[in-house]
Amino acid sequence: MNEMACTVDTIEKKQVGDLKIALVHDYLNQFGGAERCLEALHELFPQAPIFTLVYDKRALPAYESWDIRPSLLQYAPGAKQHYQYYLWSFPLVVKTFDVQDFDIIISISHAWVKGIRTNTRPHISYCLTPIRYAWDLYEEYATHEYIPAVVRKCLPLIAKCLRTWDKKQAQGVDQFIAVSETVAKRIANYYGRTAEVIYPPVDTGFYCINKEVQREDFYITVSRLKAYKRIDLVIETFNRLGYPLKVIGSGPELKRLQKRAKGNVSFLTHLNHNEVLNYYQKAKGFVFAGVEDFGLVMAEAQATGLPVIAYGKGGATEIVEDGISGVLVPHQTAEDFVEAIQRFEAMTFVVEKVRAASYRFDRTQFKNKISNFVMKYVGKSS
Repeated sequence: MNEMACTVDTIEKKQVGDLKIALVHDYLNQFGGAERCLEALHELFPQAPIFTLVYDKRALPAYESWDIRPSLLQYAPGAKQHYQYYLWSFPLVVKTFDVQDFDIIISISHAWVKGIRTNTRPHISYCLTPIRYAWDLYEEYATHEYIPAVVRKCLPLIAKCLRTWDKKQAQGVDQFIAVSETVAKRIANYYGRTAEVIYPPVDTGFYCINKEVQREDFYITVSRLKAYKRIDLVIETFNRLGYPLKVIGSGPELKRLQKRAKGNVSFLTHLNHNEVLNYYQKAKGFVFAGVEDFGLVMAEAQATGLPVIAYGKGGATEIVEDGISGVLVPHQTAEDFVEAIQRFEAMTFVVEKVRAASYRFDRTQFKNKISNFVMKYVGKSS
């Protein structure tokens, strides 16, 4: 394990504000929890350039004024929107980032950029998770119906190679920060490394209780519509219950999910932040059935006083206080979710207590903890 003894000596006399910091992100072509973390880090280190595989301005126009430095993949046909077709090239492309002029590299990654070549420059990885489709969610991805049979036959070999690569690259990281205790355990299990936990940031100033808005009789879920998010299970649950459900988000699963949904389920795509906030403040409950690395949308929902019904595994166990800020569901089945929501219907939640559960994840706390981590890492006390 690289403890970076020689590198710290060269920068320990500098203040953090004097350090030249580079931020590195897998790809910037969609908005989600990873991008919320990046935004907070950009606020903390506004002069830091952001290296990434591809950047799609149409998907993230607010970032256009930032110093974003995409790789050569930026100019490959269709790479901005269909980056997955170039997955085979990512391990090589991340080695081309030139970060030699920087004092510290901070990567925000679920997969690829932890493999950046730093040449003794200290590398802190804010790890969203080890690669899902190579490790903990491999079986779920490998058996999914949309994967062609000929590709499925090759997946065991591909996954084995990917795990070998991922574990090797992890040894080049000097310090890991995990987004949750759940991810810290994965880092220990898969990489043999320790990680400090710093939860992702929730803007509790924006996501707040609106006492002028009346709660209405419908449930919501907010998510990218991808298979591992298990929105299909949420829909199956509400198909059985008949309660109104609004699915907020878009993604490759949209059409398949729409076909499965009954009339009490509606889909809202491409909403802006204010519109999503409005639904948080009006809804009766927030439902999530997947296993999340952390689950930022659940914490944001709670910040608005909205209790959460979630599968009791993964990041949800660190966000939802059962009976206080929501309900944890013991098994990932429609039967258990139906039972949990029926139990939820008979419960009363104090919105101020629900919101209080989100203060652990406040954006200011996130930035303070990251800053203190960097200060400690370069030999300064916080």
